[in-house]
Amino acid sequence: MEALTIDISKAFGFVPKEDIYDLSEKAVNSIKALEKKTGKGNDFVGWVSLPSSISDIELRDIEKTAALIRKQVEAVVVIGIGGSYLGTRAVAETLSHSFLHLRKNRKNPIVLYAGQNMGEDYLNELMETLDDLKYAIVVISKSGTTTEPAIAFRILKNHLEKKAGRAVARELIVAITDAHKGALRSTATQEGYKTYVIPDDIGGRYSVLTPVGLVPLAIAGIDIRALVKGAIDMEKLTDSSIPFGENPSCLYAAARTALYRSGKKIEILANFENKLHYLAEWWKQLYGESEGKEGKGIFPASVDFSADLHSMGQYIQEGERLLIETVISVKETSSKLLIPKDKNDLDGLNYIAGKRVDAVNKMAELGTMLAHVDGGVPNLRIEIPRLNEYYLGQLLYFFEKACGISGYLLGVNPFDQPGVEAYKKNMFALLEKRGYEEETKKIKSRI
Repeated sequence: MEALTIDISKAFGFVPKEDIYDLSEKAVNSIKALEKKTGKGNDFVGWVSLPSSISDIELRDIEKTAALIRKQVEAVVVIGIGGSYLGTRAVAETLSHSFLHLRKNRKNPIVLYAGQNMGEDYLNELMETLDDLKYAIVVISKSGTTTEPAIAFRILKNHLEKKAGRAVARELIVAITDAHKGALRSTATQEGYKTYVIPDDIGGRYSVLTPVGLVPLAIAGIDIRALVKGAIDMEKLTDSSIPFGENPSCLYAAARTALYRSGKKIEILANFENKLHYLAEWWKQLYGESEGKEGKGIFPASVDFSADLHSMGQYIQEGERLLIETVISVKETSSKLLIPKDKNDLDGLNYIAGKRVDAVNKMAELGTMLAHVDGGVPNLRIEIPRLNEYYLGQLLYFFEKACGISGYLLGVNPFDQPGVEAYKKNMFALLEKRGYEEETKKIKSRI
């Protein structure tokens, strides 16, 4: 099988190649620290060996649950936030038909999402939509008390029970939560829901290859075995035994670290396939939450080309020179569409008549990369052969491993997120939650 490749050569005009390769020993040692669990945050590195440790028994159980639910519903609502949601959406949006929700005679349920925001209009519109659909719920929360998904689950659980009856609802709700404790675990035990466990040693943003991602993806008809197989193969290709120059995660981590040290503070993940939009959203959480601490870290942003070339393209080309651009390139598309010839040629496109749309897109990609490098933006290019489960599994694991390495090269713990709690404390105080009386007094004096 082919594999993901990375080209860092267009960074060499901005930092010497030696600066990147000087990080080789530290990068390989970072992988060893991940493998041996000796680095910062070592309680949360279970994802490192996760792909190769997933058993056939586990996969068969998930596939059986998915098949039972898939036969009964037209939609599945995934309730979660952050890592409990973005990994699933990244894979589902990348691999599903772009217009699945409009197609008749769908073989697989459409995937809808709740708990990722607290928009009242959004939730109302979701329930209006679900009034007309047979649906299941996959609720994902280690504690069951995270505000956004807890609100959504309370509302949708009530909606489903009224719509289908409590006995039927029990069969259509799957809970993915802590093995032993927490509000969601207690509810699931009391109600008799089918449950799966979020491993204690894997944080949310690294959890897409656990039941957190695999269960809803299987219900959506995604081939989770191929996804896991891709990750297993990338686990091998990024092992500490692989030389630095042949290890794609090492090369990516070292290149972006060297560029950061040279003054590049923002990395934009660019794609020329709009199906990768939510993959970029997942990537932003992975790197932003892992690196952005202690006053350090590259700020992760994303663009969808060629659409954003007509908006953000101006800044990328000529704005402040703080940027790194990482392009995900897809070698082959799944379909073929030729540009027709037009007798009048009023749009002036007959010079590309007979060419595939993808051929034009590829030239836009190459032209953009060259223009941005000429404009002072170093470019890293990641190529995957095709958009399918296997290569997406490779890409997910590649980014996870590179993120762990990057965090260690930066000198931070890439597996905690202390800053996330700040807004929660203020929100609870403003809502006058029990136990926050002193915080409520303090915050009300400020507003």
